[in-house]
Amino acid sequence: MVTMEIKRILSFIDEVRSEAGRPSEPPLRKSAVVAIVPNPFAGRYVEDLSQLTQGSEAIGREISALAVRLLAPHKPVSYGKAAVIGLAGEQEHGNAMLTTVFGNVMREAAGGGKAWISSFTKRAAPGATVDIPLAHKDALYVRSHYDGISITLHDAPLADEIALICAYATRGRPNHRVGGLSAAEIKGMDGLT
Repeated sequence: MVTMEIKRILSFIDEVRSEAGRPSEPPLRKSAVVAIVPNPFAGRYVEDLSQLTQGSEAIGREISALAVRLLAPHKPVSYGKAAVIGLAGEQEHGNAMLTTVFGNVMREAAGGGKAWISSFTKRAAPGATVDIPLAHKDALYVRSHYDGISITLHDAPLADEIALICAYATRGRPNHRVGGLSAAEIKGMDGLT
């Protein structure tokens, strides 16, 4: 297993208790945890990015466990992931860290999940805002759970860093009413329905 140093960890919680004058019961709690790691390939082209992919496993395990703990006493039902790559790196470096290797540890932390994990990557300077998409962990077509969490990385990533992010939510949007498959109707067979 490839080990990558975590320089810093940042955590965020967003709890919605009411929306449009109506109470949100139970509250919608969203969490995001960010690991700031050095980018070993900053400033140069490297063909084989497997070091980033393999290194993402231990990082993902640590930050996913923390993000799920931030939801307590509730359990995660939605998830998403993102990476912000410092300007000396390539967007591909973030994508290399968000593969199935990272996704599988996110699923484990959530107690399982069949659905593809929505993701987003971009290159940016410190102070960037990133919107992490969220979708139901067992069925991507559950529209009530299409959501996101926005975070601002005030002093990261530096040019030679990557900010690796996992996010979870405890329920769908408050007052959702756009139809489609409901969470109660999930079959959980194919990750879509």
